[in-house]
Parts: sequence; C-alpha cells; structure tokens
Amino acid sequence: MLKTRITELFGIQHPIVGGCMMHISGPEFVAAVSEAGALGMMASAMFDSQEGFRQAVRRVKALTDRPFGVNLSLFPALRPIDNDLYVEVILEEGVPVVETSGHRPPEALLARLQAGGVKTMHKCVSVRHALSAQKAGVDAVTLFGTEGGGHIGELGLTTMVLVPRAADELEIPVLAAGGIADGRGLLAALALGADGVTIGTRLLVTVECPIHENLKRVLIAATELDTLPILGTLHNTLRAWKNPAALRVAELEAAQAELGEILRAVAGVETRRMYEEGTVDSGVIACGQGIGVLHQVEPVSEVIAGMVEQAARIREELGSKTERSAPDDPR
Repeated sequence: MLKTRITELFGIQHPIVGGCMMHISGPEFVAAVSEAGALGMMASAMFDSQEGFRQAVRRVKALTDRPFGVNLSLFPALRPIDNDLYVEVILEEGVPVVETSGHRPPEALLARLQAGGVKTMHKCVSVRHALSAQKAGVDAVTLFGTEGGGHIGELGLTTMVLVPRAADELEIPVLAAGGIADGRGLLAALALGADGVTIGTRLLVTVECPIHENLKRVLIAATELDTLPILGTLHNTLRAWKNPAALRVAELEAAQAELGEILRAVAGVETRRMYEEGTVDSGVIACGQGIGVLHQVEPVSEVIAGMVEQAARIREELGSKTERSAPDDPR
C-alpha cells in the first residue's frame, strides 16, 4: 500500500525498518520483523566471535527468505569490536543490508560492502552528519530525533525538525526515527519527506520481543513522561526508561562519579538479567517517548500491518476532508 524509495532499495513490502536493539535483536526477533514485511536488523555487537555471528546470520536465513540487515556499531565500546570480521561474514553469507551507527562510516568499509552487493545506511542525529554520510557513499540515512530511545546524540533535535530538513538537503532516501510508534507517526514521517521509518520502542512490547513479560507489562503502563536522557556527561546520551537503574545513573552523573562507577551502573549484565528474569528495576533499557501511546502487547505481524493500514486509512480520510472543504469553482 505504501511504496517508497526505501521499499524499492531494500526490496521490502512496507517502508518500515526494525530498530537494532542490543541484547534483543537476535535471529528469531529479526526474522519475525522481516516476515512481517518490514526490514529486521540484527545487532552484530551481540556476538563476541565471528563464528557465533555467522551462526546467527544463518539462523535468520533459515527462518525467513525475506530481506534482513545487520547493524555495525562504530561507537566506542568496552569490548573492542573488529567490524572487519563481521563484514567477512556479511559478504560470505549474502546479507543484503548493513546499517552503521556511531561515527561516520569509513569509506573503505562502505566500498567493500557495496562491491559485494550490500545496500548501506547510516544512523544520524543531524543533517550535517547525514550529508557527511551521503558523501561517504551510503545508500540511505536514518535521521534520529531526540524523542527516540537509545543513543540520541547531544544536539537535542526533534524528528519533526530533522526529517524535513534532511529531505530538503539530501539526494538519497531518508528514514525517520524517534517517537514513531503507530500509523499516525508513519504517515506524518512520509508527509515530512521521509521515505520510511525506523521503529524500536514499538517493537519492545511485541509477543516475539525476547524480554521478560514483567518488563513488557510495566512498559505498556508507562507514559511519555517515563523516559530520561542519561550518559550526557560521557557525551554519549542515551534515552532510557525511567526506572531505579536509570535514575541511579543520573544520580552518579550529577555527583560527578568516576567513569568506572557510571559504566558499571549501565553494564549489560544487569540489563540481560532484567530481560531474562524480569527484575524490572535492575537494568537500563533504551526507550523512547513513543512508549506513551502503546497500551498492549501484540504480535510483530499485527504491529507492522496495523501501522500501514492506519496510515493508509488516515491518508484517505484526509484526502476526503480536503475534497469536501475545497471551495466551489467559481467559473
């Protein structure tokens, strides 16, 4: 129903990309997003060996014959990441799409991927960064507003402002991200000039999302006021769900605690325990302000189909309203 440059570029049914989420975006979840007609994105940083990553890629391919992608993190990491090892697997296994996030993607890395037939995109928090990524050679960019969950940058720019600016300045397709959680957000992004959207928080509260049911229940009870930005003192701002663990990080930053103490407070081991055991106060989870419009846990297929159907319905209703309100032709 909604065909754009993004659906054509990635060969997907709907102009929706599943946001890559650490400790969550593994093979089964990625395959569920792709099977729903969107583009599932797997987090390469979840796998600490090349062989583990290869097996994960093969698992996705066994679960779906639809396009999917892999995220390569260019952020500084506690565990050093050799993205060249992941790229070898991506090329050998025929992964069709790669997203980079963090620093500007190296042109040599992009050239290597594109020579292997891989479509590339980069996640940006400003138009300047998007223009830089376009110059480096990516096929598409995601403009990520400060409403979103995860690494939102230090500029505080909203999706509503970023997307039309990017659409005016860029030649390549633009994905909008940040605060988009239903068909209204999807249609608004398209109206602003985007070619599609990336959603993360919306997918947290789906049946297939591999987090504990306790966590899903508290998230659907949350409002748009229940997130907060943390790690700004490290110049790596992350929007998270406002639970005791995130508030503890904010307190440590306010007290100018040592770097090691702050990093221990956001350590992945506590987040994984929260995901697996349902101890909802123990870890930090990325979460956008769009959580405020989410009130039930649904299958991924229903979420994606529902977004597209709602967007199409509203578009038709708006067209009808415009026609009815148009003045009579005086001629």
